[in-house]
Amino acid sequence: MAEEVFDNSPWWESAVFYQIYPLGMCGAPFENDGVLEHRLLKVLDWIPHLQKLNINAVYFSPLFESDTHGYNTRDYRKVDVRLGTNDDLKTVVSALHDAGIRVILDGVFNHVGRGFFGFKDVQEKKWDSPYKDWFHLSFDGNSDYNDGFWYEGWEGANDLVKLNLQNPAVTDYLMDSVKYWIDEFGIDGLRLDVAYMVDREFLKRLRRETSQWKKDFFLAGEMIGGDYNQIMNDEMCHSVTNYECRKGIYSAINSLNLFEICHSLLRQFGPEQWCPYRGKHLLSFVDNHDVARIATELNDERNLPIAYAFVFGQPGIPVVYYGSEWGIRGEKKPGDKELRPAIDKPEWNDLTTTIAAMAKAHRESPALCFGDVSMRLLENKHCIFERNYNGDRVMVAVNLEDNEYHAHFDAQAGRARDLITGEWHDFGGGLVMEPHCAYFLHVED
Repeated sequence: MAEEVFDNSPWWESAVFYQIYPLGMCGAPFENDGVLEHRLLKVLDWIPHLQKLNINAVYFSPLFESDTHGYNTRDYRKVDVRLGTNDDLKTVVSALHDAGIRVILDGVFNHVGRGFFGFKDVQEKKWDSPYKDWFHLSFDGNSDYNDGFWYEGWEGANDLVKLNLQNPAVTDYLMDSVKYWIDEFGIDGLRLDVAYMVDREFLKRLRRETSQWKKDFFLAGEMIGGDYNQIMNDEMCHSVTNYECRKGIYSAINSLNLFEICHSLLRQFGPEQWCPYRGKHLLSFVDNHDVARIATELNDERNLPIAYAFVFGQPGIPVVYYGSEWGIRGEKKPGDKELRPAIDKPEWNDLTTTIAAMAKAHRESPALCFGDVSMRLLENKHCIFERNYNGDRVMVAVNLEDNEYHAHFDAQAGRARDLITGEWHDFGGGLVMEPHCAYFLHVED
């Protein structure tokens, strides 16, 4: 389907993202064995699947040279040898662009791996290394690895060496790397790892300079909690990860208490002017490479379509994690290997069909992309909330019960068409909802 951009808005505000963790999906060994394998080219075989799923943006988790999992970078300008070459990445990005799919990469700028060239130079030359000020270290102490100096790791993880982002040499190197990614590969944006702890002045510089290098270059920051507006603003990130609603979705469904997720939606995006994220587009998701798969998280897999109805129905930019569109499972365990499995080829089932329909609906609906939120009906096991944008109205209706439910509410409309199934629903006498079902009711009469 053609890309939908409404009212000259930035492309990401009406996009549907697909996250790929390439080192996992493509079957790379966990430890960097230094053996060149062109595994990244596997992504080419997934493009028809992405198109059928109505995806128009891919977010790649780390794919540059690293020690192990990708977040311990060795070289920001070289594709990990376990995945292939820089030319392979060019080929993949070009093919995705030809298919109408934009590409954003993981920007891991808070820390590097112990195999990073600058850190290895410090290990060798100690205080004589020109890179010693690239890190937070002291020669008056020692590390767990007996390096002969102490250094700060990310949240106590000493395999992740924290960069000194107040050193102009460091930030110049990182900005030059981003410029290289734009010029060499043609990427369209970045997801910023642990953006909540990245130096704010660096975030400002990143926003300022990337917007000059490429029009509509997208910056999304990882935020776990707190006030998302600290880094989601006109000077830093365009968007952040909406972990509050991710937790609210599965928790509300499991506890049969839709008040929880609806409270978050109204707090974040409600009609009152003080709601903090009105008019903003956060990344909406139910799982990723760091948390349990939604099929594992939910007590009842019949509710998987409902979880995705919130992802695609609430304000935000939907993100689907590879494999979850057909309901693969994965528990959060040390090392996260189960969350990042190798998958030879994509699968398709009823859940995938539903998600594809939701993705199409989202991309084509001004209300789902830009509409405000108001509540039409809210009970423990049932809710109907409306998205409205300049008169374009979509009501997201949910029934968590094992039985059919007859909802009586003021629809302020005669009938509506479900954007998921195409079926018409007459509101005369109320709305009949099937068990464990969700609807995107577009008011057309």
